[in-house]
Amino acid sequence: MIDQMTKALDFHSQALALRAERQRVLAGNIANADTPNYKAVDFDFAQALRSATNAASLTEQAGELNRTHPQHVALPGIAGGAGQLQYRMPAQAAIDNNSVDMDMERAQFADNAVRYEATLRFINSQVRTMLSAIRGEPG
Repeated sequence: MIDQMTKALDFHSQALALRAERQRVLAGNIANADTPNYKAVDFDFAQALRSATNAASLTEQAGELNRTHPQHVALPGIAGGAGQLQYRMPAQAAIDNNSVDMDMERAQFADNAVRYEATLRFINSQVRTMLSAIRGEPG
């Protein structure tokens, strides 16, 4: 029973961690908008989440977490495969070879922030529902 309750939260907690990582990546792009030769990066969130949930289920089956260094952050979707950072192709080349498109970065940043907040609210709602069920409160 507890496994079923925590499994429901695992997916959303992984999504939340990936959203936070993507926010960090997008903020880095925005911060480097005026840096000559800076190449904007991003990752495919959906593919990274699929990789993270697959890696989590494989880790759960194996019963251990493998990391190459003890200080590495456990974000399986970013660690390898399709979750790797990829360069963005600019719509228009800049004179200083910077590929940051501020309009796109701002839009992506705002979209990701809204989705982060929605995921966080969903997790909070699930926790409240579980606590109500544990306490035996009527729903």
